[in-house]
Formats: sequence, C-alpha cells, structure tokens
Amino acid sequence: MSTSSGECRIVGCGNPERGDDAAGVLVARRLRELGANAFEHSGEGLALMESWLGCDSVILIDAVITGAPPGTITAWNGNLAPLRGATQGCTTHAFGVAEAVEMARILDRLPRRLLIYGIEGRKFELGSAPSPEVAQAVERLVLQLVQQ
Repeated sequence: MSTSSGECRIVGCGNPERGDDAAGVLVARRLRELGANAFEHSGEGLALMESWLGCDSVILIDAVITGAPPGTITAWNGNLAPLRGATQGCTTHAFGVAEAVEMARILDRLPRRLLIYGIEGRKFELGSAPSPEVAQAVERLVLQLVQQ
C-alpha cells in the first residue's frame, strides 16, 4: 500500500468475537462497505504503531471503558500530550491504543494528525454480540466519518 503525503488511514481496532470489543472493527467493515479504505486491527500496540508508519493522518476507532453510558462516542486528539492520562484504563487491550500512542510519541513516530474515537462498551464476553447501544454508535460514527 502506498503511503503518500496526505493519505488518511482509518483503523478500526478490536476483537469481533468479544461483544462490544468489536466496535472499531465494525466501523471499519461498514466504511469498507461504503467504499472507504478502512483497515481492521487487533489493537495490539506495537503492530498498531507499524500500521500507521508513513501516514500523514490516522483515524483510530476502538471500544473503551470510561464509565460513560454504553454507546457514547468520545474523540481524542492523539497528538496532544498526555493521551494516556485521558484514557488510562479505557481501552480493552493490555498494550493497546493509548500505550501505542504514547510509545510512538516518545519515539517520534506519531502521524502528523491522529484522531482517536472511543465507543463506550458494556459487554465484552467471548462469543457475545455487540450491545444495541454500541451497534447504534457504530452507525452514528460511520455516518460522521463519511460526512467529514
């Protein structure tokens, strides 16, 4: 894949087998159905850093746990420090989005523009389907991203 200047990469993170953890992956799949170039990713931090290497602009989507009502969509500017303090304990991955962003910041490997969307989840059991609130949030975020 070419990574020319100005390219925007959309990366949806999560595990489609764990209920609301599928939020980011579902956004990526829906965007692809609409013709957008979006990628699915497990959310593992080191590989995530590699996935945006050479990209000017990156949009990441992941399930989060912040205590907000399920289906709440929150956006963070990943280029502002400290992201980790704002999202500590929010991701469903042990070394995930927040940790990858902070490590990339230290290594000077952040994209010029990094926007992170978190969709608040409530159920993450293996084999469960996404909750209705998360499914609705996925559609709302897809619509928002398509209109940008």
